Amino acid sequence: MRLIATICFLWLAIGQINAQNFDLLDRVDNFNASFSQTLKIPMKIKNLSDKAQFYVVRLADAELSGTQKGYFCLDKTCLESGITEFSKKIEAGATLEGLYYVLETGLVAGQYPIKFEIFARGNIQSSIIHSVNVNIDEKQPKTFVYQSKDITLHDVYPNPVVDQAFIEYRLHTESVKAKLIVHNILGSSMSNIELPYSESKAKIQAEDLTPGVYFYTLYLDNIGVVTRKLIVRR
Repeated sequence: MRLIATICFLWLAIGQINAQNFDLLDRVDNFNASFSQTLKIPMKIKNLSDKAQFYVVRLADAELSGTQKGYFCLDKTCLESGITEFSKKIEAGATLEGLYYVLETGLVAGQYPIKFEIFARGNIQSSIIHSVNVNIDEKQPKTFVYQSKDITLHDVYPNPVVDQAFIEYRLHTESVKAKLIVHNILGSSMSNIELPYSESKAKIQAEDLTPGVYFYTLYLDNIGVVTRKLIVRR
């Protein structure tokens, strides 16, 4: 009987050691993106144990094209694209936020599966497999925001935006000076984006903007001609 009790105790102890002691919160399994976009795949890890532990996020598999690049970022600090593993100490009961796998989507449309393995260091048996599917498509903006003898301006995309958006335009005359100003609901300017005659697409950076409603205004020769809404989400 004593031997049986000892075996049961050891079995329970091993089960306790291998039990999953963390969780992956707010997981998203499917993403849609367009060409030349920087897509962020969040990794929000909560330590469910009663002690601080190091957790590892490993890129287990990724079928990417030659024009794509992926890498881990914690807030604004990013690892090189060749590094396929990220580890971080998380205090007991705490949640690691701001960790992303960043994918530069490139110029090839298609479905791209990406698989991550997440586990406590030294306890790979309790790992979580997080499979993500990224659908990349060439999205051409269809809606005209403004059209005149001087400029044709399409709507911003994607909108809502997470980190960056794009806007396509065509200046019909080189003498006109065009720009976009992004401002908040109070009218304070957040960014100033020049629209050169020699180009046809501009980028709106939203990484430093807090989630919420913003507006962008087209200026021709410093005169505002049209304003549209821009929504920032995380």
